[in-house]
Parts: sequence; C-alpha cells; structure tokens
Amino acid sequence: MLPHQLELLAPARDADIGIEAVNHGADAVYIGGPGFGARATADNSVQDIARLVKHAHRYNSRIFVTLNTILRDDELEPARKLAWQLYDAGVDALIVQDMGLLEIDLPPIQLHASTQTDIRTPEKARFLQDAGLSQIVLARELTLQQIAAIDNALGPKDAPGRAILEFFVHGALCVAYSGQCYISHAHTGRSANRGDCSQACRLPYEVKDSQGRIVAHDKHVLSMKDNNQSDNLREIIDAGVRSFKIEGRYKDMAYVKNITAHYRVLLDEILEERPELARASSGECTFHFQPDPDQNFNREFTDYFVQGRKEDIGAFDTPKNPGRPIGYVTATGPNFVELQTDDQDTVIHNGDGLCYLDLQKELVGLQINRAEAVNKKGLWRVFPKDPMEGFKDLRKGVQVNRNRDMDWVRGLEKKSAERRIGAWLTLDETAEGLSLTITDEDGHSGRATLPGAPQDAKDPSQAENKLRENLSRLGDTLFQPLDVTLNLNGPRFVPASQLNALRREAVEGLEAARAAAWTRLPRAKPVEPPVVYPEDTLTYLANVFNHKARDFYAKHGVKVIAAAYESHEEEGEVSLMITKHCVRYSLSLCPKQAKGVTGVQGTVKAEPMQLINGKEKLTLRFDCKPCEMHVVGKIKRSVMNAVPASPVTFYRTRPVAKA
Repeated sequence: MLPHQLELLAPARDADIGIEAVNHGADAVYIGGPGFGARATADNSVQDIARLVKHAHRYNSRIFVTLNTILRDDELEPARKLAWQLYDAGVDALIVQDMGLLEIDLPPIQLHASTQTDIRTPEKARFLQDAGLSQIVLARELTLQQIAAIDNALGPKDAPGRAILEFFVHGALCVAYSGQCYISHAHTGRSANRGDCSQACRLPYEVKDSQGRIVAHDKHVLSMKDNNQSDNLREIIDAGVRSFKIEGRYKDMAYVKNITAHYRVLLDEILEERPELARASSGECTFHFQPDPDQNFNREFTDYFVQGRKEDIGAFDTPKNPGRPIGYVTATGPNFVELQTDDQDTVIHNGDGLCYLDLQKELVGLQINRAEAVNKKGLWRVFPKDPMEGFKDLRKGVQVNRNRDMDWVRGLEKKSAERRIGAWLTLDETAEGLSLTITDEDGHSGRATLPGAPQDAKDPSQAENKLRENLSRLGDTLFQPLDVTLNLNGPRFVPASQLNALRREAVEGLEAARAAAWTRLPRAKPVEPPVVYPEDTLTYLANVFNHKARDFYAKHGVKVIAAAYESHEEEGEVSLMITKHCVRYSLSLCPKQAKGVTGVQGTVKAEPMQLINGKEKLTLRFDCKPCEMHVVGKIKRSVMNAVPASPVTFYRTRPVAKA
C-alpha cells in the first residue's frame, strides 16, 4: 500500500461475508483463521480463506488474517505452521499481538500490529515500526492531535519501511484500552487476550462512592455507544491515517454490506475532492440500496475521543439496540398494540422488531408477528409474537422505536452491489484480420485475434454503432467499458458469435494478466541492531505469555519482564481494566468539573468508587493526571484452580541483550 492510498478495511466472520465486503468496496478484509484469531467463534478453514483470497485479488483487494491472541509456548509451533499455510493460500498479511511470533520461523509475509498491542504513544508506534511491523492499529481512544503526533514520529511517508496507520472508524467499542482488560479472565477464566471475552463491560452495575452512597443504580456504566467517525474522515486523513477499519468479525452479512458501502461512498467523495489521494484497490461500486448505518444494530453512536473528551459516550441505560423512533402507542388490546406512526408514509412489516422503555428505563423488545394498516393516516395494529402480558408498562402514549426493519433486511439478502473495473476496448484491423485489445484502469491488457478479412457492412450507417454496442457487452465480467475505439479500414460487419468469442478471449487474457501482475506485500525488515524498547520494565500489562516473547523484549533492552496476567502470578488486587472512559466524568462527579475539589497542594484528587453486580465487587480508582480510570480487582480462586496457566516459568529479571 502506497502512502497516498486510502484503504477501507472491512471485517468478515466467514469467507462468504468477506466476498461481499469486497463486492461492496472493501480495499482489504480481515478474517480469522482456524485458530489464534482473538474471536473464539469466528474461525475459518484455510481452504475457505484461499477462496476469499482468490476473489479479493481479482480487484487488487488484500486479505489480512488475525493471528492476534497471546500464545503459550506449546502453541508457538502450531501458530508457525498455520502462518505458513496461510502464506501458501495467498494471504497478504498477518495481524499479530504476541511479539513471540517475531522470534520464530514465520514465512516472508507482512505483519501488522493488532490493536491488542495497545498503541497510544509515538514511542510505542515508532518501536513497532522499527521492529518490522508494516501496519499498526492505533488505540481507539486517541484524539486527532495524538494521531498526528504518532504519524510525525514515524518519519517521512515515503521512507522505506514506513508503517501505515490504521484506525477504527466504526463499530462496537471496548471500554478498556485494547489488550488492557483482564476482568473476563479474573472472573471466568475466559481471557480477552485469547479471544474469549465474557463482556463484563455490558453488565449493569450499582455505583457507590467512597462513603457508600449509591450514585448510580443498575446502570451499564462500562458500556459504550458504538463508534462512528463518518463526520471526521477528512480530519482523520489529515492526521495521517491511511487504513480505515470497520469493527465486526462477529457481525452478519447485512451489517458488513451496509457499513462497507456507507464508508465506500464517503471515501469516494473525499477521493473526488482530493486527486492527490487514491484508492488502494481497483474498480468502482454500484449499490442497489441506500447505505444507512442506523439500520443495523447499534447502541447509538459516538465519535469517542477523536474530537476530545465528551460526557455523552456511554450506553448506560442499555447495551441493546434502541432503534429509531417510529411512533407511539394509542391503544392496547388482548393480543395487539395500536401505533400511530410519526410519519403517515411509514410502513410496518411482518417480522419487524420494535422496542420501548419501561418505567425502570429498561429496553423491552417486541417482535411483530403480523402488522395491519388501520387507516391511511399512519395508524397501525400490530400483533406481537409473544403474549401481551409479557410487555411490562406498555400503555397509551409510550414512544415506540423500530430496531429491525424486515424490508431493509430482506433487501440486503439479495444481490445488493456490483463492483466493476473500468476498461478501454480497441478493435484494430490488421493484415491478418481483427485484433481486440482490452486495457483496464491499472494498465493491464488482454488481446484476442480473429484471422481473416472482415466483411463489408451492408448497412454502413449502423455498422459502427452495432460494433460498439456488441463490444461493450461485458456482462458478468469484472469489467465495465469506459470507451470503445474502432480502428478499421471501413464499415465492417462481424457476426455476433465471432465478436462474442473475441471479447471472451480478450477478457480471459486480461484476467490472466491481472493475476500474473499480483505481487505480495513486502515484509518490513527490522532495524539492526535492535532498537531499544521505550521502557526497561514490563509488568503483566505487556501480556508476555511465552519464552519467545520474553526473548523479544530482552533483545530490545528490557531488563525486568513480568509474566502475563493469564500466567496467574498476580494473585492480589491489580488493575483489571484501564480505560480512558471515566465513570466520575460521565456522572458529572469529576473533581475537574467541580470547583474547589482539590487534594494535597492543590492537585486534583478523586476518591475511589465501587462497582457492584450481584456478588461481584470492583474498585474504581482514578488517575487524574493522564485522565484514566482503573477497574481494580483480583483473580478468583476458582479460576486459579480450574484454568491452567502457561506451562513455563517466567523470571522477573533479565539482562539487557548485547548489541
């Protein structure tokens, strides 16, 4: 990928979704392999990934495979073998978290630093670039100014080995810095760093202050709204980002189609404005629907910290999809609800999903079994799938939202996009006969010949138009005609069957030329001698889970290396989550927001708080200088006993490797 190219990077739960991501405009797709992919139930066979690779490469789109869990020593060899299998399948890059992978015999495949590597500083980003990572996924919590600072630290954009900056622009948000959350492992033994998060952040909590007073009851105070950077793309580009990542390897086909198309449209508008920038792959998309992010599951949207800290980033009332307002209840019956829609042109469909807030502000879902229009002024009678007695507080005047539109869903179940590569066709008359050359927008050509002298046209006035029309029929091929040039010695007639065969042969030659021109992304070479890591001491937060990872950091000058949290060496209370989100700030209780709340010598001080969910109790501690929150707790004894730790012993001290 060149520094002036913009890459739209889409997720894929499986190969079929990945193929549709490409068809809807993705310049690259990231997908999990058969293991080690940080999404426990989103694995794919190498054979399926090879099928996706073949389709993507036709458009010069790239396929990245996630190999981004931390690994035990006994998993390094299986991971190495898998990396070679993926390389042989044509995969373009591996997305990694565990630095131990850089110390084993990997194929010459490009490596990208996962968001799990927690890249928040210019020093960390520069180190990973100098260690041989070609693309680095920045922390979601960064501001535009912080992104720009990282971009500047990487050096000139056209310098050899210069890393590409990748940034999440859409999808679900983890409240913790990626790679810095251990609550799931501490409470259940399911490690987020190993792809099996139990999502404690989506649970409701009671929040108590340091004096035991309840400041929030049954609120999802660790649940974030969904990320949406649609309005910030130009500024993110100016800050240095070149790869725009959509979250969602668990998401369904409709989500990937819709959100990929949405950002394809937005990025293409920017490319029209800025000719110095270009797409990272080939072809243009035509969509048979209007992309709309609000139609997919979302917890409402936030642009998070890109434009600075804001209060309204949390989905505290519910982690579910609240949908969009559609109308209000006018009456209820024994098996139906009457709704007056806000817009009388609104159509309610069988199978639609509706929802409303009960008196406790809990979101209640209602699936429609049958919908009937009562009149032409927007009054509808809907018959829920479930009994009416299950819908608490559903009464006259309650606002109702729609969070699933079946008409929309069914539309995306059909073919919803076409992606075509522009091509110029030239028909030449030579001494040997006719020659058709098709040249695509990337400069590749395919050629076919029809020997023998062509016939004179019986109707010269229509001959040229018919030839152009027939040659332009590229049908279901990858290509769309941009222009047809005829270099003939006079009006000619060519039978349709011969023209069709000539065109098919030229298209096959063009596809073969494109395939032959495909080249692998280059593997970046690490700087020699090895650069020094920004810190000389690593705690459990560095996620070092095997000897090769320990050797990597030692080689780069780290003197003290602690084992990963999953090694069970941290038995006391520690930070189980570190987050830029602050519960105090979101509840308007931050000392910086309140006049006169200061600690020793005038420094801002925030007293701890407590989170309670059933028997689970966690402490919130606030580090006000960097404006961060730590969720503190300890690993359960049942997890210590039931979940095996790494079968290796880690040593807390390690000499600096000699240059």
